[in-house]
Amino acid sequence: MTEETPGFEEKPDVPSGATPDDAESKAATSPSGEGAAPAGDAAAAQITGLTAQLDQSRKALEERTTDLQRLQAEFQNYRRRVERDRITVKEIAVASLLTELLPVLDDIGRARDHGEFVGGFKSVGESLETVAAKMGLQQFGKEGEPFDPTIHEALMHSYAPDVTETTCVAILQPGYRIGERTIRPARVAVAEPQPGAQPVKAEDASEAGEEKDNSSEEG
Repeated sequence: MTEETPGFEEKPDVPSGATPDDAESKAATSPSGEGAAPAGDAAAAQITGLTAQLDQSRKALEERTTDLQRLQAEFQNYRRRVERDRITVKEIAVASLLTELLPVLDDIGRARDHGEFVGGFKSVGESLETVAAKMGLQQFGKEGEPFDPTIHEALMHSYAPDVTETTCVAILQPGYRIGERTIRPARVAVAEPQPGAQPVKAEDASEAGEEKDNSSEEG
């Protein structure tokens, strides 16, 4: 029997030429792969962070897109409002100018009615009427049309048996408009049906005319 030497401890087999430090390092390295788990967790955390950043970037892009669309809509509304205001200001300026010319146009109309619209005065008057028409001035008001208080101003009133409604029987001053804007109503004389008179129907008038013709033939 061999006696064991006191204090002797077994040590792992060490290849020839290897030092005890190499043996300890080899023993500390475990082939079980326990060191791979922390690396996988780090990759997952990195992916989660990148996904969160992507979502945040998409949200910011949507907000900027919405802001841009709102600014574009506001700009388009501003342009339309400016264009509308520009047209309105132009119409007001033209209406003011033509309103000052209406007495001159009235004089031209009276001269024409009295046969005095001749010579150089006629040439100048027609040129002025042409320019006013190009600027959008339109004359209105005719005898025999129904009275409309929105475009007519009644200066004279009478009754007539041959009208069935309030009618303009004379145009004292023509009215003028620019587009849909009335700058002066037509000043007219109106006639109303006789009080208590029954409106004559077309059929009754036709029958009365036939009876009158027959009576004439018999006579």
